[in-house]
Amino acid sequence: MNTFVIIISGVIGAILTFYVSRKFKQSAVRSSALLSLVVGLVFYCFPEILNPYLTKNIPMVFLGTSFIGMVSLEAYGNYLRLALAGIIFSSIYINKSHFFEGFGGALGALAFISLLTIMGVSDFLLKNIKIKNSLLKIRKKFLNKKINNNKSLQSSSKNLLS
Repeated sequence: MNTFVIIISGVIGAILTFYVSRKFKQSAVRSSALLSLVVGLVFYCFPEILNPYLTKNIPMVFLGTSFIGMVSLEAYGNYLRLALAGIIFSSIYINKSHFFEGFGGALGALAFISLLTIMGVSDFLLKNIKIKNSLLKIRKKFLNKKINNNKSLQSSSKNLLS
């Protein structure tokens, strides 16, 4: 359960930082700092909300993934990519052991590794024609089912209202 909570907080940290930066037209640094301060203060003022492991690690994961959320819209500002990078960051953070101990900027380095991984994978998938066509077929198939389901729901609701 702790792992799931850490991963969810990582995804929220990346997406929320990006969202606040774009929606409220704040700089990425200001958005990251404000959100990280709020999360840090909540767990500092109320340490008994969750177990000690989560109280210690959620602010660290949130801060690190807020670095991911600082990516520019032009570079790779996409909510799905940010969520995946947040998941990768959280997974590495949970399993990092003592590798990054004494290494300054460990959270920033993990954020860089996570974002670079997602950028590389997405570029590879989009540049490979066969994979791209397969992904487009899957997407089209999924969206057609969704559209057909919505049309059938709309027609059934019209019948009920008539």
